[in-house]
Amino acid sequence: MTSPATGSGHVPVERPEPPDLSTPLQGRVLIVDDDERNAFAAVQALEELGHELVVARSGEEALRRLLNEEFAVILLDLHMPGMDGYETAELIRSRKRTSRTPIVFLTAIFRDEAHVFQAYSAGAVDVVFKPVDPFILKSKVAVLVDLYLKTEEVKRQSAYQQWLLDEHARVKAEAEETERTLRQTEARQQMILQSLPIIFTSRSVEPPHAPLFISQAVKDITGFPAERFMSEPDFGMSRIHPDDVDAVREAIGSALRTGQYATEFRWLCADGQYRVLLDQGVLAPTIDGTPQEIFGVLLDTTDRRLLEEQLAQARKMEAVGQLTGGVAHDFNNLLTVVLGNVDMLSRKAEEPDRRARRIDAIRQAAERGRDLTRQLLAFSRRQHLRPMNVDVNRLIREFTPLIRQAVGESVTVELALHEETVICSHVDPTQLETALLNLAVNARDAMPEGGALSIATAVEHAPAGDFVAISVKDTGVGMSPEVRDRVFEPFFTTKEVGKGSGLGLSQVYGFVRQSEGEVQLDSAMGRGSTFRLRLPLSKEVIEDVRAEPPEGEIVGGDERILLVEDDATVLAMTFDLLTGLGYQVTTATSAAEALELLRTSEEFDLLFTDVVMPGGVSGVSLAKTARELRPALTVLLSSGFLRDGGGEDLEFPLLDKPYETAVMAARIRTLLDGPNGDSASAAGWAATG
Repeated sequence: MTSPATGSGHVPVERPEPPDLSTPLQGRVLIVDDDERNAFAAVQALEELGHELVVARSGEEALRRLLNEEFAVILLDLHMPGMDGYETAELIRSRKRTSRTPIVFLTAIFRDEAHVFQAYSAGAVDVVFKPVDPFILKSKVAVLVDLYLKTEEVKRQSAYQQWLLDEHARVKAEAEETERTLRQTEARQQMILQSLPIIFTSRSVEPPHAPLFISQAVKDITGFPAERFMSEPDFGMSRIHPDDVDAVREAIGSALRTGQYATEFRWLCADGQYRVLLDQGVLAPTIDGTPQEIFGVLLDTTDRRLLEEQLAQARKMEAVGQLTGGVAHDFNNLLTVVLGNVDMLSRKAEEPDRRARRIDAIRQAAERGRDLTRQLLAFSRRQHLRPMNVDVNRLIREFTPLIRQAVGESVTVELALHEETVICSHVDPTQLETALLNLAVNARDAMPEGGALSIATAVEHAPAGDFVAISVKDTGVGMSPEVRDRVFEPFFTTKEVGKGSGLGLSQVYGFVRQSEGEVQLDSAMGRGSTFRLRLPLSKEVIEDVRAEPPEGEIVGGDERILLVEDDATVLAMTFDLLTGLGYQVTTATSAAEALELLRTSEEFDLLFTDVVMPGGVSGVSLAKTARELRPALTVLLSSGFLRDGGGEDLEFPLLDKPYETAVMAARIRTLLDGPNGDSASAAGWAATG
């Protein structure tokens, strides 16, 4: 590293490199023993310490190594042919370089007090008798090597500090040449700092981190002069909001570990109002390397925080308004159809065909309302998913004909599936198909003149896990940044009124996120759009295709059913449906009432209960308690909304609301007729319940 010339005639000088502090220090152990077996035993005992072990077969060989090599500790056998341990130790001690190297004598013969005294007189720090206890030897060597390493680290740090001092001296010498210029700018800089709305601080590293310096700008922000903070060490901390004190102490204290900190807190100013301050700082070392003080700055971020909160609230209210407006619009349309047709049916008798058309219109409106509710639940990730291990490539291949029908002949559908025959993900296949269809329809609408739609799959490996990536790419008009940022919001749409509900992409987003995946979007005006659905890769066995919904004649029975429902209208309707099918039905409006019936009434064949009920006891808890009372009781749950957004982990079969008579009747019949009750039907009706 060289220094640039600071003036004419100045020649750059070489700057010394700083000592290397990053390379770990290593201790070396010299084992001196003429007996190969003893040396091997010592090596075996010390290998676990991880230090470099060097073996010398004689005192002469040890001295030759010590001429050029450095060791943390020397294990020296006393009884050796030629030069014995005493002579070797004396020569080692006579050299300045090795005079302080710890020597541990090893002996199997000289055990008497006189020889031990002679060993210590020869410069040994310890004597270990053979046969050597590996644990004792390892412990002694570990202590000596650790002492050596700490000593070497101190030397290295000292050399580094000296390098810093030399660098400081060099910088100071260079600074003297520009001192005149610096003096001219100092006053200007001081004026700038005083005009800035920033408080400069220096504080102690010891709690309560009392200020050592604080700039005069503190009075403009807090209303208190800097002298107040300096004269009362606890003053600054005492006016922090009580809920923020612990976090501030922790943040400032963390500077001792990380070298820096940043924290935001509320501070009670002289006018009695809290202001939000951002405190940031770094740890400054002293000359000898020990922490001395913390340098920092304080910024008043009250106005910024207020603006951020106002912006967040405005966005939240905009989203809520958009959501409620969209829901109200769509449901009002549906209710208009329902109420209008109901009114016509109740006011006059009509021909059977016209009456059938009105009933069909009511049914279609109700089904659209059901689909709308499911899309809302999908966006909020509260829908009831029924995941299974699905072969993604197979699902896409089998679903492609329907996609081609949906996009029309003007759009070419191309597949680029992963080369592996089978890639599996644990997802709800129906929801995945719905997501693909929504993406395909949106792509079609983005290509009014026709184009190409490509669906590709890939396997991605990431630190968070392995994923199946499904890419849906179109050659359409693309999206502007403003549209791209809002495309997953419910009821947000760029289509004409009546051409789309704005819930398709929100359903895609909610389904993928609820399936523990993520959605990525790449789009720009004129470049088309690419949606990537990243779903967790599964290594489990592929499960079979979903069962088809029941068809044909509705079959009832005469079994006894305990019906639990807190909504009076739903309870009445379901009671009529079940009794119309021939079942003996007893009703309850709460879990407590149902349990009382189970304890005191006659036997029941089936418990049919809502999941979400008032009173603090859910239908799931009721079912578990009922099973404890009557282990043979068959259970069927029903719900239109699960608070935890789950459902796949329920241990009882679940029937989604709203349900049709045929679906409910077939489900109940399957449960009552099945050999294993709930578990038998749960798999067979995984997709249709």
